[in-house]
Amino acid sequence: MEEAEVGLRLDRYLAARLVGMSRSRVKQLIDEGRVSSDGATIVEASLRVKSSQSFAIDIPEIREAPPEAQALDLSVLYEDAELIVIDKPAGLVVHPAPGNPDHTLVNALIAHCGAELTGIGGERRPGIVHRLDKDTSGVMVAAKTERALHSLTEQFAARSIERAYDAFVWGSLSPPAGEISGNIGRSPRNRKKMAVLRRGGKTAITRYRTIARYAGGTISRLECRLLTGRTHQIRVHLTDAGHSLLGDPVYGGSVQRRMKDLPVELRDAIAELGRQALHARTLGFSHPVSGERLSFQSDLPPDLRNLTTLLELV
Repeated sequence: MEEAEVGLRLDRYLAARLVGMSRSRVKQLIDEGRVSSDGATIVEASLRVKSSQSFAIDIPEIREAPPEAQALDLSVLYEDAELIVIDKPAGLVVHPAPGNPDHTLVNALIAHCGAELTGIGGERRPGIVHRLDKDTSGVMVAAKTERALHSLTEQFAARSIERAYDAFVWGSLSPPAGEISGNIGRSPRNRKKMAVLRRGGKTAITRYRTIARYAGGTISRLECRLLTGRTHQIRVHLTDAGHSLLGDPVYGGSVQRRMKDLPVELRDAIAELGRQALHARTLGFSHPVSGERLSFQSDLPPDLRNLTTLLELV
């Protein structure tokens, strides 16, 4: 043990010594009684280490994750030993949950990555550091190692991740560029929805810029950049501002009045979207190991490209 390490918390000391293992994983092993010193089990992650101490760690074999491997078509934008970046289609759920127990992105990544998943939290599964709603398309990153998961999680917490979205909304925002802030939490009226809350909730900040206006300002295309990552953040902030997303089945409300003066072909295209017109276009972050700044772009999918073409004709 080096002199500078004496007095460190045990979890911090072991995480620094064990390559590729996060502090949270070390703490989990301590809580499970898998760390000992001179034959005595240690149960406190906050223990201050002494120069004379040595430690034994029982690291269990990687368990197969409960989600099963299911081969699905994936559009891979980048992949290495640490992480994978994919272009998620609308309709694909990210993680198994009640109502969507399988055929999710996690199932697909387990099948695609196989043995390259080196074990996160003791399970052979991908590390999901952020999510896109089922019906939001675009670029996502997932960790393949605990080291990558830890780094990416820290970058999201530090707000150093670049995230830009294309959003098609009702109406014209004034001013045409600006910032929307407002705490987001569960709606007190409908617990299945999120809402901007005057009390409680979590801080949420969305920056927007108008890219184009169509049909005399009836519809606008925005670029939205997230400074925080709350559930349904863009959808909730824009709805609260009076400019809900086209096709949003949860926050869109009645649109018949807005649709009545649009050309029939455009009305049909909006009605047939079947999802919110939101696309994660840009994702940028620092590589967990090399530190190199990476940036990935995802083009509009066919349904939103078709929508754009029709809007430009109005």
